[in-house]
Amino acid sequence: MNIIKYRNIFFAISLLIIIPGIYALSVWGLRLGIDFAGGTLWEIKFTDAQEQSKPISAAEVKNLISELGTEVSSTANTSEQSVIVRMKASDEVKISEVRNKLKESYGEVEDARLETVGPVISKELTKKAATAVGISILAIVTYVTWAFRKVAKPASPLAFGVCTIVALVHDVIVVVGVFAILGHFFGIEVDSLFITALLTVIGFSVHDTIVVFDRIRENLRKYDDFSLEEVVNHSINQTLARSLNTSLTVLFVLLALYLFGGESTKTFILALLIGVISGTYSSIFNASPLLVVWNKQVARPKKS
Repeated sequence: MNIIKYRNIFFAISLLIIIPGIYALSVWGLRLGIDFAGGTLWEIKFTDAQEQSKPISAAEVKNLISELGTEVSSTANTSEQSVIVRMKASDEVKISEVRNKLKESYGEVEDARLETVGPVISKELTKKAATAVGISILAIVTYVTWAFRKVAKPASPLAFGVCTIVALVHDVIVVVGVFAILGHFFGIEVDSLFITALLTVIGFSVHDTIVVFDRIRENLRKYDDFSLEEVVNHSINQTLARSLNTSLTVLFVLLALYLFGGESTKTFILALLIGVISGTYSSIFNASPLLVVWNKQVARPKKS
């Protein structure tokens, strides 16, 4: 398979994927959960309903709370007899009022989880999350450039670092862009777990890219009479099956967790699913072909 020959097609596919996400992010932005926007997260367990094995509707709970004038961003069932509610930051008086209203309709209720995040804390969390992602990217480009410092010519150590970051940023934009779209149309919020998912995606993306890059480094020494384009294409084909098999095993596990896992982790798992697919694609069809582009456009000798 001559992947390098058709690299422009793969670059175009990436653009078609990330442009809608960038548009959604710039126009609508992400729908922030209470970790970043502030608010109250309340998981309510309906003990009487549990004894009667009576399922509780998250939509009905949302309507009841909204009737009291409390702004509810989302509700979801964590089990048949428990519901997790994300709403505007509420004090103990308001929580008691809502609790009494729910008791009137469903009987006894129990607080399985009750957290309130203020605007100051949420702002600090946002800053720390952005810092964590930024430091991770900087550390990765530094490490990759250093690790490939002795790569054979005509490849450049800096090219390996830059191409790794381009692929990594591609994956981050894909995940964030998709969630901007999902947040606008389906109300899906991002929280601190979303940042954890992003950092995990970054790690997976770099790992997958370095597997291919390491093979390119080996083949540059082994096939010193081949052009860089031939070496890169040969290396991609050698590692293609391994990359796909590794990603598929991860995807199977994530898909099972998404379908059968708890409601509270679905956003986290969905971000990982999108990131793993994007990371596999970018390491094969973006990062490695970019080495060839770098060599032709950036590192080529200038004509006098």
